[in-house]
Amino acid sequence: MAREFDLVVLGAGPVGENVVDRARAAGLEVAVVEHELVGGECSYWACVPSKTLLRSGAALRAARRVRGASDAVTGDVDVAETLARRDYWVSDWDDRNAVAWLESVGAVLVRGHGRLQGERRVVVTPPDGGADEVLVARHAVAVCTGSEPVVPDVPGLADARPWISRDATGVRNVPARLAIIGGGVVAVEMATLYAGFGTRTTMIVRHGLLGGMEPFAGEAVADGLRALGVELRQGASPVRVSRDETDAVVIELDDGGTVTADEVLVATGRRPRSTGIGVEAVGLEPGSSITVDDTLAVVGLDEASAAARNDVDDGDGDRPERMPWLYAVGDVTGRASFTHQGKYQGRAAGDVIAARALGRPVDAGRYGIHTATADSVAVPSVVFADPEVGSVGLTAARAAARGLAVRTPEVAFSSVTGAGILADDYEGRARLVIDDERDVVVGATFVGPDVAELVHQATIAIVGEVPVRRLWHAVPAFPTMSEVWLRLLEADGRPEVGG
Repeated sequence: MAREFDLVVLGAGPVGENVVDRARAAGLEVAVVEHELVGGECSYWACVPSKTLLRSGAALRAARRVRGASDAVTGDVDVAETLARRDYWVSDWDDRNAVAWLESVGAVLVRGHGRLQGERRVVVTPPDGGADEVLVARHAVAVCTGSEPVVPDVPGLADARPWISRDATGVRNVPARLAIIGGGVVAVEMATLYAGFGTRTTMIVRHGLLGGMEPFAGEAVADGLRALGVELRQGASPVRVSRDETDAVVIELDDGGTVTADEVLVATGRRPRSTGIGVEAVGLEPGSSITVDDTLAVVGLDEASAAARNDVDDGDGDRPERMPWLYAVGDVTGRASFTHQGKYQGRAAGDVIAARALGRPVDAGRYGIHTATADSVAVPSVVFADPEVGSVGLTAARAAARGLAVRTPEVAFSSVTGAGILADDYEGRARLVIDDERDVVVGATFVGPDVAELVHQATIAIVGEVPVRRLWHAVPAFPTMSEVWLRLLEADGRPEVGG
């Protein structure tokens, strides 16, 4: 017999947890289906372990940058203790605490692999191979299945036992030599990590590092990696990969060179995890992003399901008889693949689903129907390299591509007393992207040690559409890194008297 709930959530990672939290807070009966660990990729194999592992090396380098502390640093990173600290933060890959939280909010956890079987129906295959269970949603199903790494179709690569990000963050035995294919965030952070461990690290990068960010960010990170001893093979791509008689990985490059390592990490991107979850049963394409509207309701369903969809209530009191029933949230939508953005979407989706189930206007809640704004205008990102890179909103190039006339004030952190106090000979840069017509910040990039905490200030300015003339009255404390805002405003031009 099928079990009925108001809402069935596929995936119990941070995104699914936030959908559950908001829907349960509104009183909906919720089941969440998970075939791995409750807490998901971020908690056990991505954000939490990677940043925990990176912190030891970052703290050591920070001490070495300050006279009076540098002489006290006599050793290198303690790899064993760093891995032990990682194990603590991932709870030794045990999800009992996450399960306890789900139970505390009154959600029902169903262990197993879930897949859609039609409108409002989810079939769950239990991990022990027992009989399938059917879950029926009275109101909605939310797909929160995340994304998965892509292994490029390079001859021999799949057979060479390549690492993916999970292997790199879950490492037990640190290799002496590591090759990394890719130049994005994961590639850069893992190169920083393993170089700090003393691993001889080589990056194979077709183009520049951190494509899509301001060019000066990638250039600074490249310099930082070289300073850590990382070899950058830029402008090259692998054409063949194999294991030799010693079990070493041999990577042949299209520039005629080779790279030999003990392990090879593939960090060339991720794709939505929409295969194997039954999306074809409702007319969607497996392996593709699931397209959603601004309420996270899925668009493009088959005719039978589409007949059940209606536009957002316009507030005239004439509510449609049937509401959207399928939602997709987080990486699986392909909108903004960051945990923090997925959690934001999860809160919004939970509110929307609950509002529709209870017959309330969807824009009356805390998040309403404004997810498109957050996902396209103010997406923050931090790369925990050396130097760090923090960015939010548009780069100058992307703003120009959108047809915006912009100003781009840029300053060196050497102009900020707080930066000089933080580290001797501090090096870094900051840039704002200002919409000239509206006179508001639409993008910001900070590069340098410990710049991560500056990003949220810029996020608030962008989301709040704070006029630049008002930012002059947001006085930064002295001597802090935040004083870079004053230097950026000065670079943009002093306000007119009486302005």
